Amino acid sequence: MIEHAAGMNDDSGKEVLPRIGQPMIEIRGLAKHFGGFQALKGIDLTIAKGTVFGFVGPNGAGKSTTMSILATLMAPSSGYAKVDGFDVMEHPHEVRKRIGYMPDFFGVYDQFKTDEYLHFYGASYGIPKAEREALIPQLLELVNLSDKREAYVDTLSRGMKQRLCLARCLVHDPELLILDEPASGLDPRARIEMREILKELKAMGKTIIISSHILPELAEMVDEIGVIEHGSMVAVGNVSDIQNRLRVKRFLHVRLIGRVEEAEQFLREQPYVNQLLRDESGWQIHFGGHDEEQAALLAAIMEAGFRVVSFSEAQTNLEDVFLEITRGGGGFE
Repeated sequence: MIEHAAGMNDDSGKEVLPRIGQPMIEIRGLAKHFGGFQALKGIDLTIAKGTVFGFVGPNGAGKSTTMSILATLMAPSSGYAKVDGFDVMEHPHEVRKRIGYMPDFFGVYDQFKTDEYLHFYGASYGIPKAEREALIPQLLELVNLSDKREAYVDTLSRGMKQRLCLARCLVHDPELLILDEPASGLDPRARIEMREILKELKAMGKTIIISSHILPELAEMVDEIGVIEHGSMVAVGNVSDIQNRLRVKRFLHVRLIGRVEEAEQFLREQPYVNQLLRDESGWQIHFGGHDEEQAALLAAIMEAGFRVVSFSEAQTNLEDVFLEITRGGGGFE
């Protein structure tokens, strides 16, 4: 891939030196109004270099607006956003050198062949033809389109077009990828292919901010998630931390031998047992405590003389996290 020069000029013509130690994304008090509608309500966010950040929230929450501002396509009403230390309003050209932006709705030039499409964008970034000739086969291999090099864009499936647009974002070797709903409208196989490509990009050290309203597809690839709701950031952190900070949502499965009716009455009377449902193998418990309370419940069951076959916690997924955080205005205790 093509590397950036050590020194370059900023938008005023002055030399700009690399920003050592800067976070890749820094957002403070970012707000955006469209007439009387407030799309963003003063969000704060910092993303370190090399991080894969999942930006999650329902449609209309403010994900695309934030990404458009980071991509220098939209001006904020107040606050600021920086990419690698460069303000998106003061130094938009420096920001554009460092980002690859894939919007949720994109256009392709159907009359181009696949390699012509990438040559066009490579030339737009000033990459010499000889370098493009070496680079484009690598990009097509990365996105699994090597066998489509001579195919016209209009003959590609939606999933192939999505991957081609991702290759377009990588043509100038950006440090940051801003991917707005990259798996939108893809079938299951195409989603898996896109996920595997993003894992490769993560291994290459790219910083990636990726938005989705389909939460589980982010779980395996992100380092951190940010949940946005009605233009406000309601939670930021890694998935396990956010799960541990949930107010009251644990689901336990308990399986005992014998004394079924007595055991059920006993469980209903225990602290933090909010709901008890019997299934074929035991009980599902909607539990309101944390680790200490969970350990105490197991100890109480055993001290009461019940024979425990299994006692386990169901893993909370990203869907549960999002629904709990945003329920009734969101936030944590």
